[in-house]
Amino acid sequence: MQQLSFPNESAAYRDARAALLDAEIDLRRRIEAVAAQRRALPPGGAVPEDYVFERIGVHHRPEPVKLSQLFGGFPSIILYSFMFGAERDNPCPGCTHMLDAIDGSARHVGQRAPLYIVAKSPVARLEAWAKDRRWPHLAFLSDVEGRYSADYYGDTSKLTAAKRAERGMAEGEDWDETIFNVFQKDGDTVRHHWASEMSYGPSDPGEHHRAGDLVDPLWGLLDMTPEGRGNFFPSLSYAGDGRG
Repeated sequence: MQQLSFPNESAAYRDARAALLDAEIDLRRRIEAVAAQRRALPPGGAVPEDYVFERIGVHHRPEPVKLSQLFGGFPSIILYSFMFGAERDNPCPGCTHMLDAIDGSARHVGQRAPLYIVAKSPVARLEAWAKDRRWPHLAFLSDVEGRYSADYYGDTSKLTAAKRAERGMAEGEDWDETIFNVFQKDGDTVRHHWASEMSYGPSDPGEHHRAGDLVDPLWGLLDMTPEGRGNFFPSLSYAGDGRG
C-alpha cells in the first residue's frame, strides 16, 4: 500500500501513522459490516397503532398526519426524537447542534428515505425554533399526546425500574430522550426496523452513549485533533454568533 509522506516527519511518526492507518481501515470495514448486519435484521414488530402527529400543512396551518402517511411512496422513514418537550424552556443543546448539521443533509436524505424530527411540543413552537436556527430542510412533527414517544422511547416513561436505577432516576421522574427510529412498510403494515438503542445502553467510563456519532460531524472533527473531545459539550449559542 502506498504511504504518504509529509514535510519533516520522522520515521517514528510514519511508522506510528502507518499502524494507525491499518486500524482506521479495519474500523471502516467494521462499520460496513455492522451496517450490513443492521440492514439484514428480520422484520421488526408491527406498530401497535397508526400514531397521529401534527405538522404544518400546505396552507401553513397545523394539520394531523398519521404515521402511515409519512412514507410518501418510499419503503422506509427515519424519525428522530428531539429533546424539546413542552416542559423545557429551551431544547437540548446536544440535539440542537446535531440538527444544525443534519439540516444540510436532510434534503439529500429525503431523496431515499424521508426524515422527520419529532418532539413533544406544539408544532408552531417547533417551527419557530427551526426558523430561529435557520433549518430550512428539516420536517417537524409534534407528538403532544406522547403516545409515539412513549412506545418508541422518545421519553423515559416505559423504562423498567432497573433501567431507572441505572440512570439515577427518581421514582416517577421522566424526561424526553434522544433516539432515532426507522420504520418500514410491509404491504399495508408498518413495522419497526431499528432504533439507536445505545441512547439507553450503558456507557463506558468517560464516554457519552455516542448513539448518534455516525451522523454527527462535530465529534468526528474533534476526534481528528490531538486534544480530542475533552469535556466539550456544545451550547445553543456562542458569543457573537447571533444564534438562538
